[in-house]
Amino acid sequence: MSCSVAIASSPAFSPSRIPLSCKSSPETLTLNLAQHHLQAAEGSPSPSGTPCSTSPFRSRFQRGVARIRAFRAVDSSSPSPPPSSSTPGSNSVGTTSLLKRKRPARIDIPLMESVTFAAPVKSDGRREVEMQSARFSVYCKRGRKRLEMEDRHKAELDLHGDPQLAFFGIFDGHGGKGAAEFASENMGERIVEELVMRGGESCSEIEEAVKIGYLKTDAEVLKQDVGGGTCCVTALLRKGDLVVSNVGDCRAVLSRSGTAEALTSDHKPSREDERERIESLGGFVDYCRGSWRLQGSLAVSRAIGDSHLKQLVIPEPETKILKIEPQCEFLILASDGLWDKIGNQEAVDIARPFCFDTDKPSPLSACKKLADLSVARGSMDDTSVMIIQLRHFV
Repeated sequence: MSCSVAIASSPAFSPSRIPLSCKSSPETLTLNLAQHHLQAAEGSPSPSGTPCSTSPFRSRFQRGVARIRAFRAVDSSSPSPPPSSSTPGSNSVGTTSLLKRKRPARIDIPLMESVTFAAPVKSDGRREVEMQSARFSVYCKRGRKRLEMEDRHKAELDLHGDPQLAFFGIFDGHGGKGAAEFASENMGERIVEELVMRGGESCSEIEEAVKIGYLKTDAEVLKQDVGGGTCCVTALLRKGDLVVSNVGDCRAVLSRSGTAEALTSDHKPSREDERERIESLGGFVDYCRGSWRLQGSLAVSRAIGDSHLKQLVIPEPETKILKIEPQCEFLILASDGLWDKIGNQEAVDIARPFCFDTDKPSPLSACKKLADLSVARGSMDDTSVMIIQLRHFV
């Protein structure tokens, strides 16, 4: 660290011999002080080789002296203005004006409109969607802080003229509604096409038909380039069989004589087998924003769409097939907006009285009750609930 020593006789620290008067203007006082120090510097320079001669203050002071000399030279070469009577005792107006700093001219900058780098998302106006029939009911409710509902549902009855052939699905979109909308309109048809082509008599043929239907739908979503992705849970009812499949965290829960039975398993990065699959492909799972996420962004490990993560986020479903028996009362298909706040058994306990214990069953009221309870418990997500009365498909 450098150190500077000031000598007692230095002009910078010598007591000023200039009488200070309250009548003097600030400009006059500044100029007189500068002239006084200039005279002191010219009359008694510091001896060479002393610490004062190399101090930072000394060098700054010498530069100031040089500037005042330049001001004097300019002032002496210019014609003297007439004396001003308003400032008695002050030096020439020319010298004073030279010492004043000029203020730069004002620049008026026009206000610019705000710049938007993406098209604003407008509300689609759909806050609630409901549908009811003798065999099923569905209720969808938009999340409290969402501009548009990204959930979609599908119910297709009497396929190919068969009253016991039906397709149901809940589609929970993320990153936009495009993928969910396309999948809901096309997946059922793709699955039934594959089922008819293969015969679909054995469990393996049924599972393969569903798998190909999911994969074809995913390929078409990517080709459409609708953006985002969608989780889904589907139920195919055919010849007394119940075929339930899913990708993502939508879930199917069966009420078997009042006991809840989960027919699907959520595909989340926290699931051990899903984590191992992701890491074996070079991806990673990280905990952020309150949940385990794939590549620090997506909270599910399987979905339709999501082209930017397609190597890791696969569209291959898990499928379960079972016979519809008399004790199989109803099936609940719902998005994670419900299951994040309500457990499987609690959902069955709430829905069952609306479906069986009244003279006039109202599954739609059960769907609304479940969705409203989820919102009351703090859900901000879209919530979709579908209840299928299985006794109509035996």
